[in-house]
Amino acid sequence: MALCAQHGVGAVFAPGPREMYPRENLTWVTVEKVSEPLCGRFRPGHFRGVATVCTKLFTIVGADAAFFGQKDAQQVAVIQRMAADLNLPLEIVVCPTVREPDGLAVSSRNQYLSPQERKEASVIYRSLQKAAELIRGGETAVARIAEQMREILGQVPALQVEYVSIVDAASLEDLPRVRGKVLIAVAGRLGSTRLIDNIVVDTTTK
Repeated sequence: MALCAQHGVGAVFAPGPREMYPRENLTWVTVEKVSEPLCGRFRPGHFRGVATVCTKLFTIVGADAAFFGQKDAQQVAVIQRMAADLNLPLEIVVCPTVREPDGLAVSSRNQYLSPQERKEASVIYRSLQKAAELIRGGETAVARIAEQMREILGQVPALQVEYVSIVDAASLEDLPRVRGKVLIAVAGRLGSTRLIDNIVVDTTTK
């Protein structure tokens, strides 16, 4: 609220659970396919909740634009597809991932990392950078790129990798070879903290 006041915000809508869900919710918004791979395999039902609450919020406030961070790339894909399929009258704006000096994506979850885990967590971004480097060097075989990413991630034995994926940036479909715009994504756990990160590489631009 203080930050909003500093930037001249005239009103804030910050509803509690009872206001958003005054009774048992019987209506859900489900975005198929793009919600199923990546984090969808490990968090069943999560994106149904995301799509439903975002639809409710967009409807209540009559939003002209909604801003989402690139770090949550699958969430962005789900919301973009939902807005397009339902002809929602608003713009979905994707904001670049904010990073710490060592490359770790800024996240509220980082506060749960121990000092040692915080140091080790930067390995995720290093693996993403390696993938981008390989693609820029002409490598297109997804399996070979993923293998080298896993080698880097393996330098931190405490990191429990959930997935290393290179997929179409729009559909999130698996690719045997890099083509067009691709999303390179990693998810894993350090201790009790689940971390996700990604980068987008567009091979159609030089």
